[in-house]
Amino acid sequence: MILELVDILIRQGEQSEFDIAIRRGLSEIIAQAKGFKGFQINKGIESPERYVVMIYWETLENHTVDFRESTAFQAWRTIVGPYFARPPIVEHFSLLGKFG
Repeated sequence: MILELVDILIRQGEQSEFDIAIRRGLSEIIAQAKGFKGFQINKGIESPERYVVMIYWETLENHTVDFRESTAFQAWRTIVGPYFARPPIVEHFSLLGKFG
């Protein structure tokens, strides 16, 4: 399993609208993608314009090829992209260890 970690910074004052948009984009678009396994949205406390999204994929290619090269990616960006203060920082991780 692959973890896609997305660090998102949105424009100030748009948190309420973005909260709705990101939930919608994840549940309606990304959740339907090949290899999708689950997600978690984390909202900043000290920095309320910052979100860290964790998306779990079966393989790296499920995200980088199957999803990113699909029309679904464009639909996702149409929903959440207007709120971005800067392009999201996206990295992928594999599990090294787990507790609990």
